[in-house]
Amino acid sequence: MKKLFVSFALICGLFFETKAQEITGPIDLETAVEIALENNLTLKRSQLNQIGNEANLLQRKGSRFPTLSTGASSGYRWGRSINPVTNLFETERIGNINLSMNSNMTIFGAGRINNSVNQAKSDLEAGQYNIEATENTITLNIINLFINVVFNREQVKIAENQLKTTQEQLERTTKLVEAGSLPYSDQLDLEAQNATNESEVINAQNALRIAKLNLAQAMQIPFTEDFDVVEPALEFNETLMATENPTMIYNTAVEIMPEILAAQKNIESAEYGVKSAKGAFYPSLGIGANIFSNYVDRAAPGQEPDPFRTQIENNLSQSVNLSLNIPIFTQFNNKSNLQRARVQRQLAEVAELEAKNQLRQDIETAYNQALAAERSYQASLTRVESLEESLRIAQQRFDLGAINSVDFQVAQVNYFNAQSDLLNAKYTYIFRVKVLDFYLGNPINLN
Repeated sequence: MKKLFVSFALICGLFFETKAQEITGPIDLETAVEIALENNLTLKRSQLNQIGNEANLLQRKGSRFPTLSTGASSGYRWGRSINPVTNLFETERIGNINLSMNSNMTIFGAGRINNSVNQAKSDLEAGQYNIEATENTITLNIINLFINVVFNREQVKIAENQLKTTQEQLERTTKLVEAGSLPYSDQLDLEAQNATNESEVINAQNALRIAKLNLAQAMQIPFTEDFDVVEPALEFNETLMATENPTMIYNTAVEIMPEILAAQKNIESAEYGVKSAKGAFYPSLGIGANIFSNYVDRAAPGQEPDPFRTQIENNLSQSVNLSLNIPIFTQFNNKSNLQRARVQRQLAEVAELEAKNQLRQDIETAYNQALAAERSYQASLTRVESLEESLRIAQQRFDLGAINSVDFQVAQVNYFNAQSDLLNAKYTYIFRVKVLDFYLGNPINLN
């Protein structure tokens, strides 16, 4: 499938310490995702596991080739022993040096080697898909947190506008009360409303700070008061879902989502495991070769030992042998291994079904949430337009003294609440549509 944004390099060394990048100025979404992917320890763990899969494949491939080992030993013997030169029993101390070389190779193993190699290949491919799935999960989480920061920043603006409006009304009302044109109770009502609005601004600022903190922590970087994001161009487009439905999105996603592909590769790996376990019931044939020579520091009575090189050449021996192993009774090991391999395959099939069900549910949830947010946005848009006009009229009537401050505050609160609902519906819709676009295999961006 198409990866989100760009392909990020695999881990460049075995280290687990999170990098504390120096952030200067607001960051955009792509930078936030890049930093999160670089710092995420779950992703690093997946990448290290993949290195283990590569080593496992190398080991499985190596089993196709013959082994080769060489060795040497040296020592002394005391007491009654055979002199390897005279083949007579002696009670003298005998020093010796032994040299050997061995090689073994499986000629026929009922396909177990090939199946184990193919299983390791499937594990390696599944591991790569798991890395991509982890990257996607991290990216979606960062996008959601990034949008949440933008949303809460807009909430702060709404709260500040509401406070500004109330302060202007309080200032005007205070002057009218001092002039005797309005009762003192109107001033008290607006002072109370002003205090409420100040509290709402503080709450909105706190929510924004928490949203920034959550984003910084997800990126695994130190949080500072200067941390901020670049506001993307997020526009509501009601045509984004015009030609889409959950079934169509799922049918596309099930073919490209890495978590599904990883589950399928795990089934493939388990199938090779079953074949390999079956091969243990068949005979195996191997070939081996050996070269041996030695040197001793003793000779026949009255003679000097031959030189080292001469003895090595004279004592050189070679052997080649075929070995046939026919399993007759293995204490039920082969049978139990086959049973475990079959269970592993069934578990892999269940895992694939779970992954598909989860994918379908995620798509259905995202689609219905986007659809609900779209409808909520349209309703909130109409509501905001109506309440904006209602607030304008209430402002005029309040200025003329036709309504009191309480009625005006009701109109004001209704308008700003509608703005907040509109904003919430907008960002919920945009994020859910972006998620659906991701399931279709398209890179996610907010530009």
